[in-house]
Amino acid sequence: MPIVIKKKSTFKGLHLPERKYTAGVKIEEVPVPERILLPSQQSLGAPISFDVKRGDTVLTGQKIADTDKYVSAPLHSSISGRVVKVFQYIDQISSRLMDAVSIDSDGEDNSVEKDCLFEISQESDPRSIMDIIKDITDQTIVRKIREAGVVGLGGATFPTHVKLSPPPSKNIDVLILNGCECEPYITSDYAVMLEDGLKVLLGFYIISKVIAPEKCYIAIEDNKEDAIEHMKDLIIKSGLEDKFKIVSLPSRYPMGAEKNLIKNITSRTVPMGGLPMDVGVVVNNINTSKAVYEAVIEDKPLIDKVVTVTGNVKEPKNLLVRIGTPVSELVEICGGLTDGSEEVIAGGPMMGNAMISLTTPVTKGMNCVLVKSREKMQEQSCIKCGRCVDICPMGLMPLMYVKFVKSGMNEACEDYYVSNCIECGSCAYVCPSCIPIVGYIKTAKATISSK
Repeated sequence: MPIVIKKKSTFKGLHLPERKYTAGVKIEEVPVPERILLPSQQSLGAPISFDVKRGDTVLTGQKIADTDKYVSAPLHSSISGRVVKVFQYIDQISSRLMDAVSIDSDGEDNSVEKDCLFEISQESDPRSIMDIIKDITDQTIVRKIREAGVVGLGGATFPTHVKLSPPPSKNIDVLILNGCECEPYITSDYAVMLEDGLKVLLGFYIISKVIAPEKCYIAIEDNKEDAIEHMKDLIIKSGLEDKFKIVSLPSRYPMGAEKNLIKNITSRTVPMGGLPMDVGVVVNNINTSKAVYEAVIEDKPLIDKVVTVTGNVKEPKNLLVRIGTPVSELVEICGGLTDGSEEVIAGGPMMGNAMISLTTPVTKGMNCVLVKSREKMQEQSCIKCGRCVDICPMGLMPLMYVKFVKSGMNEACEDYYVSNCIECGSCAYVCPSCIPIVGYIKTAKATISSK
């Protein structure tokens, strides 16, 4: 079997304008910020509590918040300096109230002591690193990933150590690395594949060691030919031709949604309300794989990530950013805003969330900052054309959610499997009546979960 396998799409999907202005733009490291803001809730799961107080000094990479709950991820300081305050914070994107900490830099960037097992370079022999990985126990790997605070960096922020510890009743035989960055504008995964592909591949190797699946796939859309060739060369260089295969998929939105990915690659359908592990599959993101490598081999906690800053900025860039850095500093590094900049979104145009202010900090789940003009659309009544039903990749009936929410019957959305909606925005994109369908869906979900 060849290393690269070409697959057709099993769903209609959208052919969106790509607008990948930062494709081919090298990753630029952002200087250490003078002050960071770290909200406590940066992953799915149990809330964590800060164990630092005002006036405490901290080091870069020092764990400052945690819990003893299993489904959780600790938080680390991304700079060295002094804690200015610990306070209640309203997250500007989710509107949730949570604890947060503000830290002023001391200008030194002094780090906690790390037990680095290998210093990687472009010339490094992957096989020598793989020999090191083989000698690390699975329990140690999972512990290191947990202690490093690694979560899903595709946006879901599910704790990675939990995903790598499926119940014994779940037979995981397929592992997928998701490199399908299908939403317009965003190129953070793409840039990481090209510049840190070896870390990505070895992180995937670490994950595969723990999961021990029968098949391992790296999914990349066919419009990223250079990334496909680069990862293919790395697989050959590593001697992993029999273990890892690259699946080339059509560039179609939302190809990167994990349930769509699983259906396209394995022909398995995740049941309504189910998880990938219910059909024997585990999916991880490109940046997550890199973070896994850094946690296990470099003993580095998750304190930075690559963020695409694009749209109405003078110089769109891919930036390596410390967690907690204000978005305003990213915009400034990109030359500032251009005319017509009316809206700043955390994420892409389809699934992102508008920010109230540029003081919003970079969090673990943020992969893009998109500056754009605000589209002035007037919502009209549903004409029952069925386009939203036809385009939905999950086979749902979005028009029913709008009807129920407008009628105050939010709970009725459960009968139409609203929890299975991935909020991709395809329905709203094709709606001729300009109905913000995803907004109604979020309202229904929030109402249901609060009861």
